[in-house]
Amino acid sequence: MTASLTPLPGKRACVIGAGLGGLALAIRLQAAGVDTVLVEARKTVGGCAWAVQKDGFTFDGGPTAWTDTAALGALWSLTGHDMADDVELLPITPFYRLNWPDGVNFDVTGNEAAMAAEVARIAPGDLEGYEDFLDYAASAYAEIFPRLDRGVARDIPSLLRSAPGFARLQAWRSLHAMAASRVRSDRLREALSVQAMVFGGNPFSTSAVYALAHMLERNGGVWWPKGGSAALAAAMARQFERIGGTLRLHDPVLNIATIGNRAHEVETQSGWRERFDAVASNADLVHSYRDLLGDTVRGPEMARKLVRKTYSPALFQVHFALEGSWPGIQHNTMLMGPRFKGLFEDIFEHGVLPADMLIHLHHPTVTDDTLAPPGKSVMRAMVPVANLGKLPIDWEAVGPLIEKRVLDEVGRRLIPDIHDRIITAFHYSPRDHALDFNAHAGAAFSLAPVRSQSALLRPPNRDARLRNFYLVGAGTHPGAGVPAVVASARATARLMLEDLK
Repeated sequence: MTASLTPLPGKRACVIGAGLGGLALAIRLQAAGVDTVLVEARKTVGGCAWAVQKDGFTFDGGPTAWTDTAALGALWSLTGHDMADDVELLPITPFYRLNWPDGVNFDVTGNEAAMAAEVARIAPGDLEGYEDFLDYAASAYAEIFPRLDRGVARDIPSLLRSAPGFARLQAWRSLHAMAASRVRSDRLREALSVQAMVFGGNPFSTSAVYALAHMLERNGGVWWPKGGSAALAAAMARQFERIGGTLRLHDPVLNIATIGNRAHEVETQSGWRERFDAVASNADLVHSYRDLLGDTVRGPEMARKLVRKTYSPALFQVHFALEGSWPGIQHNTMLMGPRFKGLFEDIFEHGVLPADMLIHLHHPTVTDDTLAPPGKSVMRAMVPVANLGKLPIDWEAVGPLIEKRVLDEVGRRLIPDIHDRIITAFHYSPRDHALDFNAHAGAAFSLAPVRSQSALLRPPNRDARLRNFYLVGAGTHPGAGVPAVVASARATARLMLEDLK
């Protein structure tokens, strides 16, 4: 899709939800000549790419790093604009660090020589196996990534055409199993498979093809938008309005009315009501069908099916500001626990709150000093936990206890006097996420990327019965994570534009 596309005069579309997927879709539709209204329940755009301003600090709640920035840039180049005019992207290096309880570190970068040295240091004798794993990752990337936004039809021929490639890649194997078949070191196996969590997956059940993320990082780098995730979302909103789109904020959608097999009208809490040729939802899947389409036959029917699916874990997040600039703590650090497989079993299968934990420590001020006053830092510790469906505990009561446990562990591993240095701190629980975003079970990544719910096996970008109702975002094809969500917008836009002709 380019700016040279023939406009579609008289065609109107509504996109519900101004998360990253909704923003990207709305830009593509408006750029193609479709009069597009983007409706958002909250006061700001971005959805899960949110931020809180407090005491001179910016606490970022969105993605911790950004890849495939070319796909983001395309949202501006469609209309002859430049993303750099609205937001600056800062390189992150290393991409991330793994830190084990015994103090061993492993830094992941895009430098081949540096990575070979890192592998030789923590896993002597595994360099050949590591390189073999990267060859596999490159094959997965070449086979799958260029087609993330294609193949959205749910017909059997489309699925069969995809089958040979998935067979060659042994897509039925897990990411951890693929790593374990090539390297002997437990540490290196963990380093090569822990990325499943970026998509809300379990390394022991997420398809091996997700190894493509390693090549995505290597090929395009890892980046951070200056000002934070919310700043990039705001930049996308500016681009949307610049090209003529209409943005309605702080006005939750209450109902999508239908006539026959078509979405007909959108109604919001304020009383605003308009008719559209096409409607797309970037809202949570269950919320979209159960609540927004609740007055239809299709809505409750689909909601019953969706609630039976497997959902990703939730995240317990601790945001804190502290004295000091901490240049030795990387932008992203994975504080690995004493267990790996057992921890994921507790989260994904048993639904218990384990005594140990895996902590993703996000330290954006090491890259972007605009987020805190001079000489101070902001950090966020994210802990994957079972979702509310598996772990229905009282997070209001438990939250303060877990917050202290998390800060204690960060202090023990990295900042010994952390409690003396903290200026302010707060936590954000799975319950908060569920309430703020209508997220089913508080799942942080929508549907879990198990093999039966990945790519084309996720809910389709176009509803099978309501022929002008579409989905975009983490819950639909191709899945969670910024590159996949942006790709879902390309896929959904392609379908919508074809249908609107």
